[in-house]
Amino acid sequence: MVRPHLPLNALRAFEAAARHLSFTRAAIELCVTQAAVSHQVKLLEQRLGVTLFRRLPRGLMITEEGLALLPTLRDSFDRMADMLERFEGGHMREVLTLGAVGTFAVGWLLPRLADFHARHPFIDVRLSTNNNRVDIAAEGLDFAIRFGNGAWHDTEAEALFGAPLSALCVPAIARRLKSPEDVGRETLLRSYRTDEWPGWFEAAAIAAPPITGPVFDSSVLMVETALQGAGVALAPPLMFSRHLASGALEQPFPIYVSKGSYWLTRLKSRTPTPAMKLFFEWISEMAEQTRAGD
Repeated sequence: MVRPHLPLNALRAFEAAARHLSFTRAAIELCVTQAAVSHQVKLLEQRLGVTLFRRLPRGLMITEEGLALLPTLRDSFDRMADMLERFEGGHMREVLTLGAVGTFAVGWLLPRLADFHARHPFIDVRLSTNNNRVDIAAEGLDFAIRFGNGAWHDTEAEALFGAPLSALCVPAIARRLKSPEDVGRETLLRSYRTDEWPGWFEAAAIAAPPITGPVFDSSVLMVETALQGAGVALAPPLMFSRHLASGALEQPFPIYVSKGSYWLTRLKSRTPTPAMKLFFEWISEMAEQTRAGD
């Protein structure tokens, strides 16, 4: 494609003036005079044959033509700035976009990310969290870490490790629990998966009581509620090992129920980048250590 000569100075002047709705403030940002910004915008208006601003006594009002032009320019300048910022010390920084279940991010990934950064200092991880509902394509993710059975449409899924659930509570409640039956007399904190507490009582070989406790879309929130002494959470001890080690939480019974594993997923149509390949190698190594009893 043969591109026409682009009047970059004029486009930059217009974009800055449109953000500030002021030639004066745009001039301060661009380190030029107000007259220079006004002149560049006028040149652009002459080239396009339209009026981009209406000059008012106290500032500017952007026209419909200006509003049509602004989003493309803003996106283009942002993308150029982002790319230039990736170069540092003779290296180009790569970006890895990662979505993860909040419980996994807080309880397992974040304590280990410093190791990844130390090994690969020119890869910037951009992490977003979710409650297991994620659209990899729509969110522009390289990877998504999910909890489940590994069967997601049009995705490649690599098993990381299982995370069986168990009853967790504060020491004051744990002291009241002499047997698994006693758990049913407490407030049961639960997720939107209705089969989890019944599965735990089945694993304990006792009948499940009516399950009526508060419902959470995140184990992090559920356990935070348990830490307030508001009930017994059913959550993966592996993700809350720091709370257990500190004594803030206790696991009163060695009874577990497994409802899935954590998986590293990506779109089948996504060609792995060098950053993706390095992250895959790293997280596979870390997951193996966890499976071996890290």
